[in-house]
Amino acid sequence: MSAEETREYPEFYLRLPNGGPVARGRPTDELGTNGSRKFVVPAGQPVRPDVVPSFPTRVAGAHKQREELIRQGRIRPSEKWPGWLETAEAITFDASSRAAAVLKGHSANGWINWKTEDGRPLGDFMPGMWPGPNRPWLVRGSNVSGLDLVQRMWLPEGRVTLAASRLRQGVEQGISKDQLRILIQEDYESTATYSQKQQLAEEVHAFLSRMKPGDTVCTISGGRLYLGEITGGARQIESEGGRSNLQRPVEWQPNGYPYDELPEELQQKLSVQHDVVDLSSVQALVDGLGLSDQELAEEAQAVDRDPSVEIQVVAARRELELPEPTEGLAAELLVHDVDWLREVRHLLWDERQLVFYGPPGTGKTYLALKLAEFLGGGPEQVKLVQFHPSYAYEDFFEGFRPQEDPQTREVAFRLTAGPLRELADLASREGNRHIPHFLIIDEINRANLAKVFGELYFLLEYRNKSVRLTYSGDDFALPPNLFVIGTMNTADRSIALVDAAMRRRFAFVELSPRTEPTSGLLRRWLEREGRDPEPADLLDALNSRIDDPDFRIGPSYLMKKGVYRDSGLERTWRTKILPLLEEHHYGEGVDVEKRYGLTALRESLT
Repeated sequence: MSAEETREYPEFYLRLPNGGPVARGRPTDELGTNGSRKFVVPAGQPVRPDVVPSFPTRVAGAHKQREELIRQGRIRPSEKWPGWLETAEAITFDASSRAAAVLKGHSANGWINWKTEDGRPLGDFMPGMWPGPNRPWLVRGSNVSGLDLVQRMWLPEGRVTLAASRLRQGVEQGISKDQLRILIQEDYESTATYSQKQQLAEEVHAFLSRMKPGDTVCTISGGRLYLGEITGGARQIESEGGRSNLQRPVEWQPNGYPYDELPEELQQKLSVQHDVVDLSSVQALVDGLGLSDQELAEEAQAVDRDPSVEIQVVAARRELELPEPTEGLAAELLVHDVDWLREVRHLLWDERQLVFYGPPGTGKTYLALKLAEFLGGGPEQVKLVQFHPSYAYEDFFEGFRPQEDPQTREVAFRLTAGPLRELADLASREGNRHIPHFLIIDEINRANLAKVFGELYFLLEYRNKSVRLTYSGDDFALPPNLFVIGTMNTADRSIALVDAAMRRRFAFVELSPRTEPTSGLLRRWLEREGRDPEPADLLDALNSRIDDPDFRIGPSYLMKKGVYRDSGLERTWRTKILPLLEEHHYGEGVDVEKRYGLTALRESLT
């Protein structure tokens, strides 16, 4: 054994919950079969008399051992602390976390909970412990050289492993990334590409020098997600085919969680195609797996936390909600029936992408903005972009753009986020994940959508997946609370030209002068403004003479103050409406003034 393994450790103390007494214990220099450092609790130490309801499922191994110790009389009712239990003899546990969990009656991180008399945690005295909080990791093991190591080795033997078959012996935990890159470059020189060697260096470094005891490890096998706690340091061994030559001891929970039932945001992170993935951004979701809000509250109470602070896990999985449209909103938007707005809300909730389509002047953009502001809780959660034929992926998501250095005044190309990336980053921040955010894409059909969206086109349909980005190389997923509303002018480009891929990804809602809520919009507006209904009658008469529904005139042209000044209606008709119809009938020899002019329409009304 090394000097580090045979050192004498100080005594550590554990405060039991609910104002309970303090227990003592000490780590040993003995390692268990899977590499965990054993921990001894001497006789006469207090033990909590009950456990939290989640204890049997969340820490099944500790619960089983506790029950067995009580049955054997090694843990018994205490005379020194009435109402509590105590250890009847010295008990050796496989790991400090197991000891803390048995004594406290709930899941516990022994590396943090056991402390010296002056308050330093056990982890400060252990090799392989790095500064910073514990974090969760995904390590893949279900298909290593064609074998499922999760079922074959990890779960039954209490390990997690990483394949680095050509890495030389003697590589120690804590090695720097630069040192590791040099070794991998030499050892894999002719057997891996440059990108493969870079990725391997990242994964091995995470396994050896970023993971630490107390971290949570996740893995997927047979359609289930398994969780465990790392209970010791990393070591390098000889293994069959080099499939598992880097190993760490893990105490696994016995039952996995069905992958399809996991929160969408967690599925996104788990879909990243690397062997080792840092899951810190979804730590609260991992910590809450298998527990109800009530069980989380009971666990929080057991660790004497501040009751005025919201439990992080509960806050993280707070359900995303879209408010139900109200009669007041329908009145503000002059929509004929609040049920129509509720249907749009349901479409957004189900699809998360929606397009308002129709002729010009039907209020598509106005309705999209107002509805998004209502559902998102304000304009801060809404961003608008307008597509055009030269719009590209680099404009929409991210790309290299010339930027001037404010100090040197030199111009260089730098990776710059576009509106979608900016809004996605805002929506995915801590504290924002339960707040709806909306991207409004005006004139969505005027751009080449496959070119603009690029690989993001995939994410519009598969929201629980992530993709590797073209420029930055980041793994990216659309946040679950990001909604997209597009507007489409059917007179500019027929909706029939929209490809099947877009139809599959968006719900389509028509705003047309022939149907509500658009057909009666102008009449309702005139009534609210206390004006004569004649403009609504004229618009109805006009649209009845237009055969093509995509070229009928929307009410927005006649819902402006300038229309109702002196000669304003005639001026708007002559300069806004008739030119549209002249373009529609170009080359047909139609007398537009005679057919659609105000004089002809007024005569038809009388």
